[in-house]
Amino acid sequence: MSSSRATSIRQVARQAGVSIATVSRALTTPDKVSDKTLKKVLAQVERSRYKPNLLARNFRSKRAFSVVVLVPNIANPFFAEIIRGIEQVAQQHGYAVLLGDTEGREDREAYYVGLVETRQADGLIQLHPRLPKAARGANGGLEIPLVNACEYIEDAPCPRVGIDNAAAAREMTKYLLDLGHRRIGVVLGPDSSPLTSDRLRGYKLALRAAKIAADDALIAQGDFTMSSGSAAAERLFKAKQPPTAVFCFNDEMALGAIRFLKSTGRSVPQDVSVVGFDDIEFASFCDPPLTTIEQPTREIGNKAMSLLFEMLNGGKLEPAMHTLPIKLIVRDSAAPPPRR
Repeated sequence: MSSSRATSIRQVARQAGVSIATVSRALTTPDKVSDKTLKKVLAQVERSRYKPNLLARNFRSKRAFSVVVLVPNIANPFFAEIIRGIEQVAQQHGYAVLLGDTEGREDREAYYVGLVETRQADGLIQLHPRLPKAARGANGGLEIPLVNACEYIEDAPCPRVGIDNAAAAREMTKYLLDLGHRRIGVVLGPDSSPLTSDRLRGYKLALRAAKIAADDALIAQGDFTMSSGSAAAERLFKAKQPPTAVFCFNDEMALGAIRFLKSTGRSVPQDVSVVGFDDIEFASFCDPPLTTIEQPTREIGNKAMSLLFEMLNGGKLEPAMHTLPIKLIVRDSAAPPPRR
């Protein structure tokens, strides 16, 4: 079996006009091979239908050539583009991506950390704002290669990738203020999420800059689900002075809020403006198309996997925050407040 494999890889090398070592590098560490050579080798691999012995490769390199991504809620469409970004870079380096739907549970996180500890995976990307207990060493450091992305962990001893949530929320709130809104309701995410506190801080900073006092009656609790957005909007519009605009801290809650408002006969944006955060795919297809903050989700995934790959290759990375830019996407769900 080993001789047939050697002959096979030798044939690929001869027909591609490169060395056996170059074929091996192209299949295991493609970033170390020029684009021209990589294309030539991969084309020959495809033509010859060569299948490398991955178990032997993993044994020799003492690597699993896979990474684990911990997702707190795999049903949330926001995470899909981040995972695509991770996959994109992982595949370029010959790595597979294992998804762990943790549902935010520590016991599930511990299970996936165990895959890295037992070398069934090489590293981990955490998309939840919590450092897995099982990943911590006795001195508070990390026992495994780990990168935190999206929902950041404050002061984590690992690289982090995300956006400036406070600045993004401030920009969105200022946009509504510039339209003429003075009573702007907000629908929060879970209290446990640092994104919630950061976005609320940005909202209040924008109000303060406009010399408008924050009103607790205009703040409603949500949990990043559509149903919570609908329920929060219902609470906001029971107030004696309801808002003329609602800023939901993610797009799913904004879709729920719009559904509630329509069910009461209100028109968006003619009667009430509604805006979101994230720019998930559904945001541009809902009625009306949603004004929102675009997160660079694909780039967050790309960056997180690039940092993890650097760690796996011996890089000593500082536990710094890598902040990526956002963009205000103006669509049709916000307009000046109606005249009373």
